Amino acid sequence: MAPFASVRQRAPPVSAPSTTPPTGAKLAALTLGAIGVVYGDIGTSPLYALKEVFAHGHVAMTPDSILGILSLVFWTLTVIVSLKYVVLILRADNNGEGGLIAMLALASTAVRHKPELRRWLLTLGIFGTAIFFGDGVITPAISVLSAVEGLEVAAPGLHRFVVPVTLLVLTVLFAAQRFGTGLVGKFFGPICAIWFLALAALGIPHIATNPAVLAALSPHYALSFIWSNPGTAFVSLAAIVLCVTGAEALYADMGHFGKRPIRLAWFALAMPALVINYFGQGAMLLVKPENVRNPFFEMAPGWALIPLIVLATAATVIASQALISAAFSVTKQAIQLGYFPRLRVTHTSVRDTGQIYVPFVNWGLYVCIVLAVVSFGSSSKLASAYGIAVTTDMLITTTMTFFVIRYSWKYPWALCIAATGFFFVVDALFFAANAAKILEGGWFPLLIGAVMFTLMMTWKQGRKQMSTRLREDAIDLDSFLGAVFISPPARVEGTAVFLSAEKGSTPNALLHNLKHNKVLHAQNLFVTVRHHEVPWIPFDRRVEVESLGHCCWQVTLHFGFKNEPDVPEALKLLESRGVHLDDMETSYFLSRDIVIPTIGEGMPMWREKLFASMHRNAAAAADFLNLPTNRIVELGSKVEI
Repeated sequence: MAPFASVRQRAPPVSAPSTTPPTGAKLAALTLGAIGVVYGDIGTSPLYALKEVFAHGHVAMTPDSILGILSLVFWTLTVIVSLKYVVLILRADNNGEGGLIAMLALASTAVRHKPELRRWLLTLGIFGTAIFFGDGVITPAISVLSAVEGLEVAAPGLHRFVVPVTLLVLTVLFAAQRFGTGLVGKFFGPICAIWFLALAALGIPHIATNPAVLAALSPHYALSFIWSNPGTAFVSLAAIVLCVTGAEALYADMGHFGKRPIRLAWFALAMPALVINYFGQGAMLLVKPENVRNPFFEMAPGWALIPLIVLATAATVIASQALISAAFSVTKQAIQLGYFPRLRVTHTSVRDTGQIYVPFVNWGLYVCIVLAVVSFGSSSKLASAYGIAVTTDMLITTTMTFFVIRYSWKYPWALCIAATGFFFVVDALFFAANAAKILEGGWFPLLIGAVMFTLMMTWKQGRKQMSTRLREDAIDLDSFLGAVFISPPARVEGTAVFLSAEKGSTPNALLHNLKHNKVLHAQNLFVTVRHHEVPWIPFDRRVEVESLGHCCWQVTLHFGFKNEPDVPEALKLLESRGVHLDDMETSYFLSRDIVIPTIGEGMPMWREKLFASMHRNAAAAADFLNLPTNRIVELGSKVEI
């Protein structure tokens, strides 16, 4: 088994990160960064959202329908983004961190005394995390494709080049991931700020020409449209939800920017620019309904079309980059929480530990995105596949929020139901509208999510079975050392670090070392690495050490799911506990287990074979734990599950 233990239900106490709100230049810099990273995805929604509402002919091109749809768009942005995410969910931080995994950890910890409920929440949260990868495929595909489709407006004859140009842009984007985003990342905020200003600049002239469109700010038009056309309104929700795609990034990126910059960026620039652009499109459609084919690019004057296509493509690349980076981070967190096998993770920045590159995830996403672009061929067809993943994650986030505010914040039942029940109903309506499109393309992200969910749950269950089998065969460490030191073997200079999945059990590597080499080092550390359901565990609570006598120590290292699991660095903290380690005289002993699937209790044979394959192909534990490659000794053993 991998040399680290499973997640415990409770972590040691942690110190909350500094919550001093940023001000001045720092606040401005963080706000600009948030504009690029947090709002890149939702900022590109005007490229396709209104177009999809009217694309299939369900909604008549009448003034009442156009004003009703605009009103629905405005109030969807207000209710889902402004009220739900910005006002409520940003409050549910896990030691300063956000995102579905942080929410999952927060909710599961809040109900830790209810094991059945906790198990259900964990399963639900992991399913939401799996669906996120489906969203990670659709977002770059539809965003870049919709930007490049502006070529059709500039010159209809360029239609045949849309898919090849899209694939070229995406190929360059994914090929560049291994170099990191540090070099170009500083331009994300300014470029997206220019993009949002361009959105407003496009909309203002059309609103000024037809200011009556501003009447749609009143909820009366949305309610009237729903009352007069309930069936049409329900169907249109599947396209209207496209205006809030990327809202999850508000919460997921809280740890990078903080609540205040995210809120400031939304209310000061992102939301006003989006509303102005949507209403500008509506004002144009009231006068020229024939422009519904691509209302975003039709708003632009002829001279601005090509520069706008270039800017739109840059904005969609930034939106895609933010989501790709998020996929890397989510994968790393899932690995440390024990829901995914170890993968090779490369750090692309010497200063920012959050900048990582995961080759398997990068090229896996790329292959799926290419399949999506080639198979669907247009942003309109991809839009049918888009909403189901987004609305599923929104529903799960709302559900998790209820358990956090009820069991962690201890709010009364009535208040908790009132606070989340309204959002749950809204999310459920959007989900139901998109569920009707499963056969039209919604199956694609669901299939990706189902595959990821199967892999994650198989890995978790397989590790549990493996841990149980190792525990059954384990020898108590205290008893074993007591027997060894009755007639001790020869002691050699240096320190041996034995990594063990279970605290207090004798590592297989120690048994093999004594059997074959018949020696024991002068110092012996028996190290267990534990990952916890909190983002950060500070250095002052990183190490627990217990003397076992004869210069032997039991050491437990604690890491949060956002900490870097650097074992040698953590072991340096033992110096203050009286345990001195010389880097050049320290060897690390690991057990490399080979999994043998067997018929019997546990998972079905196909899942056991899948787990064995995942275990065999997992990255080396030495790399994951940052062990020095020239001082590692691996000893193999077989484990039947």
